[in-house]
Amino acid sequence: MKEKIIKWYKLGLWTKEMVQNAVLKNILTQEEAEEIINE
Repeated sequence: MKEKIIKWYKLGLWTKEMVQNAVLKNILTQEEAEEIINE
């Protein structure tokens, strides 16, 4: 799932807020979310 979220974020389909929501839903860790957002 992480790879899909990275792709969606890079394509602009996901926002920073959506990535953070994935952390709240235990799909990503906070560290993974920060990696995605800061790439």
